[in-house]
Formats: sequence, structure tokens, C-alpha cells
Amino acid sequence: MSALSSRIVSAQEAAAHIRHGDRAGMSGFTGAGYPKEVPGALAARAQEAHGRGEEFSIELWTGASTAPELDGVLAGASAVHKRLPFQSDPTMRDAINAGRVEYVDAHLSHAAQQAWFGFYGKLDVAVVEVAEVLPNGLLVPGSSVGNSKTWLDLADKVILEVNSWHPRAYEGFHDVYYGTRLPPRRTPLQLLDPMQRIGDPYLRVDPEKVVAVVETDAPDRNLPFKAADESSRAMADHVVDFLRHEINHGRLPKNLLPLQSGVGNIANAVMTNLAHSEFENLTAYTEVIQDGMLDLIDSGKLTAVSATSFSLSAEHAAHFNENIESYKGRILLRPQEISNHPEIIRRLGIIAINGMVEADIYGNVNSTHVLSSSIINGIGGSGDFARNAYLNFFVSPSTAKGGAISAIVPFASHIDHTEHDTQILVTEQGLADLRALSPRARARKIIEHCAHPDYRDRLQDYLNRAVAASPRGQHTPHLLREALSWHETYQQHGRM
Repeated sequence: MSALSSRIVSAQEAAAHIRHGDRAGMSGFTGAGYPKEVPGALAARAQEAHGRGEEFSIELWTGASTAPELDGVLAGASAVHKRLPFQSDPTMRDAINAGRVEYVDAHLSHAAQQAWFGFYGKLDVAVVEVAEVLPNGLLVPGSSVGNSKTWLDLADKVILEVNSWHPRAYEGFHDVYYGTRLPPRRTPLQLLDPMQRIGDPYLRVDPEKVVAVVETDAPDRNLPFKAADESSRAMADHVVDFLRHEINHGRLPKNLLPLQSGVGNIANAVMTNLAHSEFENLTAYTEVIQDGMLDLIDSGKLTAVSATSFSLSAEHAAHFNENIESYKGRILLRPQEISNHPEIIRRLGIIAINGMVEADIYGNVNSTHVLSSSIINGIGGSGDFARNAYLNFFVSPSTAKGGAISAIVPFASHIDHTEHDTQILVTEQGLADLRALSPRARARKIIEHCAHPDYRDRLQDYLNRAVAASPRGQHTPHLLREALSWHETYQQHGRM
């Protein structure tokens, strides 16, 4: 690290460079590659300032979700007044839903470009974790790339955390695209294969902007995945059987098309099913690499994965770190503006699998809110992939809270993905292929195949009465007085 070794300081000294009101861009994506020490030191500064009766908070930008050591400590210290573009920390979520933190929930492919466009304002400081600083000043990224490149480029000041927990062998795992241009001078992204390189293996930073370097040795937030239950295995079976159906009808090749899966146990179960299936020579172009996808690589079924980050359990993270050399040439990590780029998703023909909170009978999907008002995490990359994928699946158990909530409702209480973007809905009850269907045909199929039996008759009754009551509204019949009544009933009685 000879190029920047004179700037090595403590986390407390580094945090002193961040001022009240600053916009701070920090690395991290799904609990991987986020700074481990500076956020805690910044939270302590905020608490000290508040103890003196002074204001202290920042506007926080990241790649996606991070961890308690970043979002959690800053939210707990009331050190954030605005957050974007995604979060999943319970303390931060509570602050957002209580109105103490403004939250800009953005598509993950949009965050970097909107920062470049100046839509978010000037970025004051970047805090970015890397695996290594080379003698020539180039930076070796670690377990995620996310928006690190953009924050390093745009920020007035840069703080680096160099984390020795990341294996030095990460060098060569990354493809950082530096050809971004703003309209009207944009050029096509000539990426034709998941493992094709179009950029550099390193992050770059102007050494004059680096005000502090902090050395750390701390693991990512590696959370265990729940074992696949009967419901998630059933949904995985439905997805894999449908892929076989598409091959038999000549709409997919035998090795499928590149896969994308959102974070969660259901997506993990799908990957496990694929590992035990007849499919060979699979590829993936996705946001995150979860346990199931790493297992799929180990099985030899998955030959290539392009992503922006890992999201592994502690056991799988340790396995990867110990065997990192064996994954070279099979895993490539890119900035999220490339991993989630609509142009590339459409060109490669991605098969996208993402979770949902609820869907209504016409196929509108809510993936972010409870009872219309309370944010859970955010839209993340699901919209990037759903609208542009060759095939998109939205998956969820048919009920929640022990059956008190139906995931299929008359009208979604919040809509992230309209009926126009939804192709296939999957619950443990079955799969509804909505392609080329009118709204009323979609409704019949969703009720029949995806709704839980406890709610199926009530949904059919709602549809029948909506049709009867809407002589001039037969395209998408609704009973406006009842459309959200199930949600109201849950609020009042604890059951839909």
C-alpha cells in the first residue's frame, strides 16, 4: 500500500472528515463489501454532538443493503436524515417508517446514473471498502462492487477501508466498466456473454482525493439461510417444471438462458433444485451470488456467473475464501449499473426469479410495502430484471402470519410491478402463466393456481361480483368500495 500508506489513520480520525449535512456514498451490497469501522466512529460522533445539543446527520447513499455495522449503528444514533437507494436493516426501517429518515427507494440500475446526472446533488465524501491498495494506487475490490466506482469518481473526498479479511486473491475477479458517458454521447454496451470483460479488474481513485485510509480485518455480514421448507421446495419444483415445459415447446434451449435470482430462501431452493436436475452448462447474469448458486458452481452445473456482489452464509463465505482460486474464470463481479443494466438484461434473455409481498388478481405485484404504507426493504433490482427479462417469475408463499394474510388479494395495496411487467406468478399452490392473457383471464388463472384454498372462493366471489357490477368496466372489473377491504379487515381484526 506504499502509494497511500502515509494516510493510514484510525476510524475516528477518518470519520472526522465527514461533516454534518454531508452526502456520503458508502460501499456495500447485500451485506458484502461495506465499510466496517468508519460508520461506527461516525455514529459515536453523532451521539456526542446530540449530547451537546447540536445537530449531526448525513445523507447516506450505498449500492444496496448493508449491515448493522453501517445502517444499524447510524440509524440508532439518529445520524442519517436521508437514505437511498435500498436498505434492509430493521433499525433503519423503523426510522424510515416513523418518518425520522427520508427514504428514496430507487431501481438499483438507476442509482449510479442518476447520481451522474446530478439528480441527487453533489457527493461530498465516499467511504469505500477494498481488499487491497496496490503500490501503483489501483484498488482491488472485495466481495462486492455495487456503486463503489461511481462514489469514488464523484466524491470530493475519499476514505478507504482496506479489509484484510478479503483474500488477496480477489485480484482478477472484477470487471469495472469505465466507458460510461452521459446523454447524448452514450454508446451501446457491447456485452454479449455473462463472462465477457468490458472493463478493468481494478477500481481507480485520484490519490489527491484520498483523505484517510483505515485498516480493518472483519467479515462481511454473513447470515445463515433457512433450510428449504415444504413451501419453498414446492415453489422451486413449479419453477423448474415450467422451465422443462418451455424447453419442450422450443422456447428455451436445453441449457436455459442466463439466470437471475433475488435474495431469499425461495431463490436458493430453486438453485438447489437445478443442482439436482438434468440441466447442464448453465450460466447466470444476476445481482448476487447466494449459497445455492455457489453450490451450483461446485456441482459443475453452473459454468459462469456475472454478479455485483455475494450474499453468503458464514459457512459458504469461509468455503469461498478458502477455495477462491478455484472460482477464478467462473465468477465475475461488476458495478451494479452493469449487472442490472436493462440493455444487457434484454439482450442476454435473462430468466429472472424474484420475491413478492403480494399480487392482486390481475397480476399487479407489491414487492416493498406492508398494508400500503410501511416499507420493508425496497424495490432493489427486481424491477430492472422483471421488465426486461425474457422470462420473469414472482414467487411467494400463498399466505403469511399462519394463514392470516393472503398473498393473493383483490387489489394490491402498493404496486411496484404493474400487470404489464408480470409474466409468471408462483406460490406453493401452483404456477400461473399470465403471458398473452387479458386481465379477466389472468384473474381466473391466478385464483385457480396461486391462491390458497382458504381464500380462493372469496377471490372468485369478488371477481364475479365485480364483473356483474361493472357493465361498462369489463376490461379490469373492480369493486372500488371493496378493493382494499381485505387489508382494512386485517388492520382491524388481525386476519384478512
